[in-house]
Amino acid sequence: MPGLLDAYGQIAGAEIVDHLQQLAAPLRGMTVVHVNSTRVGGGVAEILEKLIPLMRELGIDTRWEVITGEGQFYECTKGFHNALQGNRVVIPDHLLEAYERTNARNAEQLRSILEPADVVFIHDPQPAPLAGLCPNRKGKWVWRCHIDVSHPDRRVWRYVRRFVQDYDASIFSLAAFAQSLPHPEYLIPPSIDPLSDKNRDLEQTEIDAVCTRFGLDRDRPMILQVSRFDRFKDPLGVVQAHQLAKEFVPDLQLVLAGGTATDDPEGDAVYRDVQSATEGDPDIHLLLLPPDAHDAINALQRAADIVLQKSLREGFGLTVTESLWKGKPVIGGDTGGIRLQVINYHTGFLVSTPEGAALRIRYLLHRPGRIAEMGQKAREYVRENFLLTRQVREYLTVMVALSHAAEERIELG
Repeated sequence: MPGLLDAYGQIAGAEIVDHLQQLAAPLRGMTVVHVNSTRVGGGVAEILEKLIPLMRELGIDTRWEVITGEGQFYECTKGFHNALQGNRVVIPDHLLEAYERTNARNAEQLRSILEPADVVFIHDPQPAPLAGLCPNRKGKWVWRCHIDVSHPDRRVWRYVRRFVQDYDASIFSLAAFAQSLPHPEYLIPPSIDPLSDKNRDLEQTEIDAVCTRFGLDRDRPMILQVSRFDRFKDPLGVVQAHQLAKEFVPDLQLVLAGGTATDDPEGDAVYRDVQSATEGDPDIHLLLLPPDAHDAINALQRAADIVLQKSLREGFGLTVTESLWKGKPVIGGDTGGIRLQVINYHTGFLVSTPEGAALRIRYLLHRPGRIAEMGQKAREYVRENFLLTRQVREYLTVMVALSHAAEERIELG
């Protein structure tokens, strides 16, 4: 895509693009493959969709492969997701067998692409066994963990670790998530693409049109949570916070917007639970959006007075980053990657309970000047720390480090 680097330079700064070019120079001509388990839905797919073309424009031959599986495979990996984020989960042997069988089948299909690649990034536990299933691999393999594994169910972690330990390196989003592994570990938080449909600037008429389409009253205060319908996102806690805040802000609207991902078999059940809990409340708007509803999410985040992400566990929380970028204070769960983004009393508030969230909603809605001040800080914080250019720079740094093995000093250019 010609001009992509120039466009990023206008937002992130020309010196950032110069730095990317410098790091990419010794890597040009390399083949890089990213592998995950879904092409749509969820933050990993969103990042890869934008990261791949940017790496290509830097002269690195980069491609994105997606493994496929059946119901039992996704049931197993959802169990991994819940267990690695701290829930006690017993995964039956027949699901583990489906997991290994699915990876073996995908390895057969992808081996000719993966084995000759110079660098392979495997994202999350779903495709983790692929490294062991490609015995003639030529390049460096990196396991990229996007979830909060700070307090995993130890039995499940030991099982997953069997597949991860033979990688050349691993990447975690935060230091608190890192687990002991016999190879170099790197810390790279995720990022957002400021040029994407979900983050580009919108005209006021576009925002108003989306609000009208969903029956939202632009003259009334509005709070919003955008996320998958996942129990770790605590949608029922958000509903409770709204009910408590309404005692002091009677005309308050709540929008719960999100969807499900193809690799998440629990999404429909969680949506039905939320639907049941909010039935008959005209001030709660429950929106089940398709994965490509980027413009709508963008408009909703810009229309909201305050954004919530009251997660109980959170690997990072790209919806937090997106909202901060739009100049909105975020009331977020005091967990995982949200702590990295919501600087308490500056870019938003960290809370642990629905009561705490309701208190902060009430506080901010009665102080519009504070909302504006926090929003301005929030946007600059994202510009400095969480744009795609920073993440690409750190991926390139990992690749340069791996290609120089044990050298203590690496000189570029």
